[in-house]
Amino acid sequence: MKTLTCINCPIGCLLTVSVDEHENQCIKGNLCKRGIVYAKAELTNPTRTVTSTVRLRNAAVSQLPVKTSSPIPKGTMRACMLALKYIEVSAPVAAGDVIIENVCGTDTDIIATRSMPAITDLHA
Repeated sequence: MKTLTCINCPIGCLLTVSVDEHENQCIKGNLCKRGIVYAKAELTNPTRTVTSTVRLRNAAVSQLPVKTSSPIPKGTMRACMLALKYIEVSAPVAAGDVIIENVCGTDTDIIATRSMPAITDLHA
């Protein structure tokens, strides 16, 4: 038996997953259908959305918040974070701009989550 906390909604249901002799999964503890979907995905192919920052030049702040455009396999998170470590972008940047395409071969982009004007644009 495995215990999971569902992260698909604010309730955070405590799920218990057991497997019978025929490899059928029995999922209990969910208060909505999303708990079942989450548990099955977590056991077969866990994914996460990565949020971080990259260095930013020519702006009032030195860091730009970014995230993956969709969840990536949990096992690629470390490589994704390492790729972000070396990225530096220049303002202006708009929320939703692609910072890295197809990060770590995941078919997922790293996108900006905040618009940031260039310093020269601040006084215009």
